[in-house]
Amino acid sequence: MKELELDFVWLDAATSGDLPLPSYASSGAAGMDVAAALHEPLALAPGSIALVPSGFAVAIPPGYELQVRPRSGLAIKHGVTVVNAPGTIDADYRGEIKVGLINLGPATYQIQRGDRIAQLVLAQVSQARIRVVQELDATCRGSGGFGHSGR
Repeated sequence: MKELELDFVWLDAATSGDLPLPSYASSGAAGMDVAAALHEPLALAPGSIALVPSGFAVAIPPGYELQVRPRSGLAIKHGVTVVNAPGTIDADYRGEIKVGLINLGPATYQIQRGDRIAQLVLAQVSQARIRVVQELDATCRGSGGFGHSGR
């Protein structure tokens, strides 16, 4: 497994000292859990969306992104997920990492300071060079779209 260094900075170290840095729950985990840096509990009503702060910013190496993904337990047990999953944090962004959450569940969900709300996955990216052609290569699938391969 390839390891890269990510530089994190607490945006207000005096008020973030009780929060953990993003971390992997196990040696084989792909994502680092992110804690909510809320100053007071947040009641996320069914159908509502909230932007939850993390309290930190990060420097991502060029050629990489951080993907913001849901935590499976939060999504399955409570219906709380990342609204734009997966969200992308670009290598040149230096602002606070915030997580857009949506409650798709039937009940209001309470988010407390320090709750693990999402996970960050470091992923390598490539930029495409767009080329206009007269026609595309043929494939077996062709232009068959949504649901074309059956149930």
